[in-house]
Amino acid sequence: MALLPAAFAVVLFAADAQGFAEGSGWDAARWAVTACAVVVLIVAAAVAVAVVRAKPAVSPTVPLREEAAPDLYRLVRELAERLGVPAPSAIALTPDCDSWLEDRTHPAADRAAHEAAGRGRGGSATGPGRRPGRRRVQAAPVLVIGSPFLWWMRVAELRAVLAPVVAGTGPSAHPDIAAARRFVRGLDGAVADAAAPARGPVHTVVRLPGRFVGRIARLLLRSCRGHAAEMERGVAAAASTRAQDVDYGLRVVAQEQVGLAYAGWDRLLTRVALPAWRMGRWPSRLDAGVVSALTELSRRDRLAEGYATRLGERPACDLLEEPGAADEAASLLAARLFHGGPAEAGPDWAPVDWQQYPEEVVDRKWRTEAARLHRVLDTMGVPPASGADTDTACAGVPTLARVVEHLAAGRDGGEELAAGISAAVAREEAQAPVPLSGGAGEAGGEGLDPWGPDPLPLFPLQPPRTGTELLVDHVAAMVCCAAVDTAGAAPGLDWLDGPALLVDGERRTDLGSPVLTLVEDGDAGPLRSWLVSVGVRTDKPVRLV
Repeated sequence: MALLPAAFAVVLFAADAQGFAEGSGWDAARWAVTACAVVVLIVAAAVAVAVVRAKPAVSPTVPLREEAAPDLYRLVRELAERLGVPAPSAIALTPDCDSWLEDRTHPAADRAAHEAAGRGRGGSATGPGRRPGRRRVQAAPVLVIGSPFLWWMRVAELRAVLAPVVAGTGPSAHPDIAAARRFVRGLDGAVADAAAPARGPVHTVVRLPGRFVGRIARLLLRSCRGHAAEMERGVAAAASTRAQDVDYGLRVVAQEQVGLAYAGWDRLLTRVALPAWRMGRWPSRLDAGVVSALTELSRRDRLAEGYATRLGERPACDLLEEPGAADEAASLLAARLFHGGPAEAGPDWAPVDWQQYPEEVVDRKWRTEAARLHRVLDTMGVPPASGADTDTACAGVPTLARVVEHLAAGRDGGEELAAGISAAVAREEAQAPVPLSGGAGEAGGEGLDPWGPDPLPLFPLQPPRTGTELLVDHVAAMVCCAAVDTAGAAPGLDWLDGPALLVDGERRTDLGSPVLTLVEDGDAGPLRSWLVSVGVRTDKPVRLV
């Protein structure tokens, strides 16, 4: 389409040279078409330059240098040699249960890598036996490995899982496939650049040409999407076929471990890590927690029997020189990806060990929610509970009886209370300090979020909670606080379900139903029976944060 006006201009000039298009009208048409062709070619050249120079999106990862994991690099190189493909150029970790190859070369970096490769062969950039004018060889992509795999899988299982992934470096070195991928990545980068929000009216005007380029790039990307998908399916099929002879029997068992690791990782993030992130704390050993969570699952689920016996074999994390440091970096990146936390630890964003989790996260979470619940009750003018101690005639005294009596009284008190808690949570989240953005911890010096501004999470774990869900959580937190203060209970951590209430050293799992009955139906009978069985005093004040 860009060359069509130029083709028309050539036809008109050729007709004039042959004497078929003479006259002032034809002259005007020739010069008008020529001017149009020049403008279109300039615009097309500008679009092409913008696509070539566009910075493709790079997945946020934790770089893993060879000196930090020499055994892992050796395993990957041996695997690549066995498969007959180029070894990946580097290895990085992602806080997710997935592994892939990612091309992180730009045109300038690609040329530098090619020249370095030529010098490494003992010659010029063309190398011995290489004729000038041949297409350059694409640099090998980066191997991105899911960090939970390293902690849960054994070394042999990890090798079996990585075999089809590493086999993909063979097609990546093919010049035509590399060029096609660079083109698609350039279009994707141009679309992302055009979609970035403008900073002020002047910036909006300056970005108008970029938005035009983005529309053209989006059109081209939509047109080639089907062809690119077919190419990637062919590449994946070829890599899978090449890797079939590598640990084929073990790959079946390893794939089962992939599914198990994903289940444990998901439970750990949503049930254990998310409450800590909301409290301004981030667990610093999430990958080690996956092992504990899956071991607990093996103990509870008879279908998982036998998985715990694998723990006697060498774990893949032994391939790292400092597994703790890698786990901490992956844990911080997970908090940024799934919650939108800051790039570095600080006073309001501190790491927490698993030993400190019950006291510094669970207990603090309960007391913070209980305090919020009573502030809303005070705002609503809810009176103290009947039969309260004479030392407490004050409406603001936090007692469990006050909450139970208000919800049991009905008269839409629960809906009003839920709405008040939702509004309070929204206000606190809006007033929270905005973390600094643009961390430089990722491979290649890229920022965390190439698709949008920090600190919003790229992949939120849960949708926003409803008012009823918030009210249930707050009432349960108040019950747990009362149990700790008056019945000798203690906060605890369940690896699969997160914060837990321990009574006489045993986890109580039967609190949710009585609280839900009180909130939704106004029936306090089941909860009162539960409180009596545990020995909770509802009339005693509760310590709040």
